[in-house]
Amino acid sequence: MVVRPLARLLAPRSLAFVGGAPARTAIEQCLALGFEGDLWPVHPTRDEVCGLPAYRSVDDLPGAPDAALVAVNREATIDVVGCLAARDSGAAVCYASGFAEVGAEGARLQAELVAAAGDMPVVGPNCYGTVSAVAGAALWPDQQGLGRADRGIALVTQSGNIGLNLTMQTRPMSIAHLLTLGNQAGVGIEDCLEALVADPAVTGIGLHIEALHDVGRFSAACAVAAERAVPVVALKTGTSDAGARIAASHTGSMVGSDVAYSALFGRLGVHRVDSIPGLLDALHVLTSLGPLSGNRVVSLSCSGGEASVVADQAAGLDLDFPDFPEEQARRIAGTLSEFVSVANPLDYHTFIWGDEEALGNCFTTVLDGAFDASLLVLDFPSVGLDDATWWPTLRAFGAARAASGTPALLVGSMAENLPAAAEQAAVDLGLIPVRGIDAALAGIEAAARWGRHEPRGVPSPATAPPGAPEVLHEVASKRLLGNAGLPVPPGEEVPASEADAVAARIGFPVVVKATGLVHKSESGGVVLDLADGPAVAAAAGELGGTVLVEAQVVDAVAELLLDVRREPPVGWLLTLGVGGTLVELLRDTRSLVLPVDADDVRRALEDLAVAPLLAGHRGRPAADVDAIIGVVERLQDLVLSRPDLVEVEVNPLLACPDGAVVADALVTVAGVEEGA
Repeated sequence: MVVRPLARLLAPRSLAFVGGAPARTAIEQCLALGFEGDLWPVHPTRDEVCGLPAYRSVDDLPGAPDAALVAVNREATIDVVGCLAARDSGAAVCYASGFAEVGAEGARLQAELVAAAGDMPVVGPNCYGTVSAVAGAALWPDQQGLGRADRGIALVTQSGNIGLNLTMQTRPMSIAHLLTLGNQAGVGIEDCLEALVADPAVTGIGLHIEALHDVGRFSAACAVAAERAVPVVALKTGTSDAGARIAASHTGSMVGSDVAYSALFGRLGVHRVDSIPGLLDALHVLTSLGPLSGNRVVSLSCSGGEASVVADQAAGLDLDFPDFPEEQARRIAGTLSEFVSVANPLDYHTFIWGDEEALGNCFTTVLDGAFDASLLVLDFPSVGLDDATWWPTLRAFGAARAASGTPALLVGSMAENLPAAAEQAAVDLGLIPVRGIDAALAGIEAAARWGRHEPRGVPSPATAPPGAPEVLHEVASKRLLGNAGLPVPPGEEVPASEADAVAARIGFPVVVKATGLVHKSESGGVVLDLADGPAVAAAAGELGGTVLVEAQVVDAVAELLLDVRREPPVGWLLTLGVGGTLVELLRDTRSLVLPVDADDVRRALEDLAVAPLLAGHRGRPAADVDAIIGVVERLQDLVLSRPDLVEVEVNPLLACPDGAVVADALVTVAGVEEGA
C-alpha cells in the first residue's frame, strides 16, 4: 500500500511526543532548534514535560498532529499508531524495536502496526527518527548536530547511527532534512524521494540504500529531480538475494544485483558512491557546481608533486586536462619565471608565492580558457603556525574565478589541511572548498556526467516468475531463439553414428558437440574444424550418445557474451562483453537495464576492451555492429514478451563482417517443460 505524501512530516506546524525520556529529549531538541509550532507531550501520569502541558492520551490532544514521535514499547506502539491514524495525523515516527528485525513474532507485530496505520505514513519502526532543520522539528530521541537552515541537502538512511553521524558533518553545506527509516514498514526510500524532490528547500538528495521496493516510483522521482536540477547521490550497501542466481550461466558468477543497481543508477542519472564521506563530498560538490556542460578541467598547484598526483588520480576518470593553446601558453609563461614549464596540470612553482598581484595575473590568465571547471591545490598550515602567506594565493584564485566565470574548487590534498576559516573564506570568494583531491576530481566528473545525462524511460519490471528455474540444453535453447528470429547456425541433433551423414548435408566445415552438458568447452564436449566425413565420424564416436552437428562459422571477428537476466527489483539486466572461453578470465563487460535502444548498445560495445577488434584491428575486417545490435533488439523483444523466461545467455555470439551468429546459448525458464 502506498502511504500518503510526507509533506506534513517535512513541514509540520504541530508535533506530538508520546513516551518518557526519549520523547522528552526530542522536545528539547525541537526547543533548541527553535520550532515555532505546537509541541504536545503525551504521558499518562505527568502534567507537564519540559515546561509544556502534557496530555494523558492521543485522544486528548487539541488537534491532529502533523507528526508524532511514538517512543513506547512495541505493543503500545501499535495502539498509539492506531489512535494517531484515527485522528488523521500526518505521520508517526516509531522508535521501538522488536518488530520484523527479530523474527516471526516481530514480523507479526509489524504487520499489525501497518494495519493500524492505514494510509498514515509510519517511519520505522526500529528507527531513530527524522529531523527537519527547515522547520526546526526533531522527532529524534538523542542529541544531533543540525542547526536551522532555510534550504540544503536531504539525507535518507535506514540506519539510525549513520543518520546521527551524518548530522555531525562539518562541510560548508547545509542539511535541510534527515530521515532514518529503520524497518521501512510503511515509509520507504521511494516515499522519501518523492517528497524531497517536491520540496523547494531541498538542493540535493543523498540516499543510503540497502534495497529498493518500487523501481517505477523511484525512477519517476528521479525524473522529477532531473527536471529540477536536484542531484541524487546513492550509497548502495549490501546485496540482494531476490535476484535470479543462475549457477548454470557464466554471467551469474560475474554480475548480480549490485551490478544491476549500478546500471539502474546510471540510467536514472543517480551518482553512486562507495563511502559515507563520498556521499557528503559528492553532494557538496554537485550542489555547488551544478551540472557542467563538459569535462575540460585545469589544475593549479605550486608543487610538481601535487600536479602529478592530480594527473594520476584523474587518469581513471572521464576528465580531460587539455593542453593550453599555444597563444594562451605564451601568456601564462609571461606571468611566471622562465624556469617554469607550462602544462596542465600546472605547477606554477613558488617564485610568485605571497605576491597577490602576480598570482592573480597568473591564475586569471590560466582560467581565461575553454575550461568547464578549475581547481587549486592549497594545503594550509596547522593551527598555531604562521599562515599569512597562504591567504594571497586564496584571494588571487577567488579573483581569477570572478574574472573568468570558470567554476573553481579550492582543494586541500589532506582534509586536515583545509581549516574551517579557509573553507569559509573560499565560500565567501565564490569558491568550492573540497577536502581531498580524489573527492574534488570525482565531484567534477559526476557534475560533467550529470550535465550530459539524457532522461530515460522507466525500466522494464522483472518480478520473479512462478515455478522452479530449469535450464534448457543447447538444442532447445537455440530452437527457442531461432523461432524468435535470432540467427542460429544450421544444425541437427542426431545419434553419433549418423553425424557424418548430417555433416555432409550441412556442408563442411562443421562442429560436433555433446548434448546435455552446460559448459561443453570446459569438459571437452566441443570439437571444431571438422572438414570431412571421417573426421566427423571419429569425433562423434569419441563423444558418443547423441550429438549436435552444426555448420561452423569461419569468419568471426570476435566472440561476445550477450546475456539478459531478471534482477528483481531492478528489472531486466543486459550484459555485453568479451565471450567464449575468456569470459570469466577477462571479465570485460558492460551492463544496462532494459529497455535499451541501438545507441545504448553501440556505446556499450565501444566501451569494451574488445572494441578495437570490432572496429577492424590492424587491417582485419570490422564486425557488423548493426547485426550485433539487431540480435540484442530481438532478444530484448523476446524476454519482454515471455513471462516464463528467467535468463538467456548467448556465449559466444560470433561477430562477423557480415552478420552475427548465436554459436551457443543457455535459456533458463520457470514453470514450463523443456523445449517449450
